[in-house]
This record gives sequence, structure tokens and C-alpha cells, in this order.
Amino acid sequence: MAEVTATQGGTVVVVNAEQMGRGDDGLGAKLLGNYLRTLASLEPKPEAIVFYNGAVRLLGPGSAHLEALRQLDDAGVDLLACITCLEFFQLTGKLEVGHVSNMREIAQRTLAAAKVITL
Repeated sequence: MAEVTATQGGTVVVVNAEQMGRGDDGLGAKLLGNYLRTLASLEPKPEAIVFYNGAVRLLGPGSAHLEALRQLDDAGVDLLACITCLEFFQLTGKLEVGHVSNMREIAQRTLAAAKVITL
């Protein structure tokens, strides 16, 4: 993994679960899907989206959100999957979209960002 320097002034979105918000997980999954589809249709797009903990499953096989994530990836948004989380969930080598990252890159990207949004 190459050392990355984020562009100052960009936005980084952090996704740490398979759903958005607290309460009903089914509703939270639906909300997250709506957010990702909406984000794919808006300008400006974030510079990167960081996925850690259970959120790395969103980038893997069977994810209901792959279409929106592919649109974001195709638009140049860096989709970063935490390697420790991929290993924990046995998803190493199974990403459908995005790329494997590590905590060093995640920390660098969030520190260099003008704005970090955590869902």
C-alpha cells in the first residue's frame, strides 16, 4: 500500500457499520443505501469513503449497495477498506469494489481532509 497524501480541502466520509443511525437495523440499512445512492448523484463528491468494522461487508460479495458504490468508484471517489477488518470478517481478496487500505492511510486521509463526516 503506497503512502497517500490527501488533497487539502477534500471531504472524507467514514462508514463504520452496515446501517446508518441507531434503532432498527433494517431501517438503518435502507437509510445507508439511500445515502450512498444520493451521494453518487450529487456534486461535489467526497474525496474518499472509509469503511471499517462491519462496514467492510458493504464492499464485498452480496452487498445490496454495490451499484451505488461502483458509481462512486467510477466517479473517482476512493473507497478504502480496512485490512484488519477484512481479515477479521474473512473478506481478504473478496472485495467487489474499492481497495484495501490500512490504518496509516485512513489516519492520513482523515487528518488531511478539510471535513470528515462519520455516519
